[in-house]
Amino acid sequence: MGKINRQEGKMRVGGVRKKMVIWQGREFVFLSCEGVTVGTANYQMEGIFDRLKVELRKEQLSLDHIVRTRLWAVDRKSREMGSDVRAKYNVGQARAATSSYIMPAHFASDALVSLDVVALRPAITNIQKLLFESSPPRKPLSYLIFDSLLVLSGKTVVLPSLSAQLDEILPRITGILLEAGSSWDKVVNVSCYLHQSQTCNSLRHVFQTLVPVPLPRMEIVAVEGYSAEGKLIEVEVMAET
Repeated sequence: MGKINRQEGKMRVGGVRKKMVIWQGREFVFLSCEGVTVGTANYQMEGIFDRLKVELRKEQLSLDHIVRTRLWAVDRKSREMGSDVRAKYNVGQARAATSSYIMPAHFASDALVSLDVVALRPAITNIQKLLFESSPPRKPLSYLIFDSLLVLSGKTVVLPSLSAQLDEILPRITGILLEAGSSWDKVVNVSCYLHQSQTCNSLRHVFQTLVPVPLPRMEIVAVEGYSAEGKLIEVEVMAET
């Protein structure tokens, strides 16, 4: 990947990029914000949440409407620090599906952390999220259901190869879909964050073997790292219930 123009990036420091999408009969607000280029990753992530809350209020939304957060960091230490701050806000009805990635090339500035969020404006006012924890309990939520949309946190595992990891992850996702009253034929989006050492062809081959139906939308994004060494893939899924 070519070298990022840091001067151009600095013009966007602290700003929030916003996109509104009507998709699957629902209104989504996509927000993305990099940290400022001073201070620790903790400090930068606190500032990110301050700015995101302002943008959500402009849309008459709040953290309670967020269904997914995706944390980006330049290194593992920054990821861990940013994740700790995110956990502070990821409580109650603000609980959301989560994932995190290490990818310095993702950044348009010298920030240490960045956060993407997906917020959903529900068709029914005051509808509550249904939250389902992992078993045994872990920091990430297993999945949530909001306005009949099923959103899974990123699923990963540490095993020797990509195929071995997918052989564990995809059946686990199948089980979650069934538990939530859904199935692979109700999946509307799959996002695969693939380690840059792996190939897209290998990923597609395993999916075609283990997933029983064609997927309407699948994206593959290259990343450098995850929450732990040895991971080669993290899979995010959204489905109808």
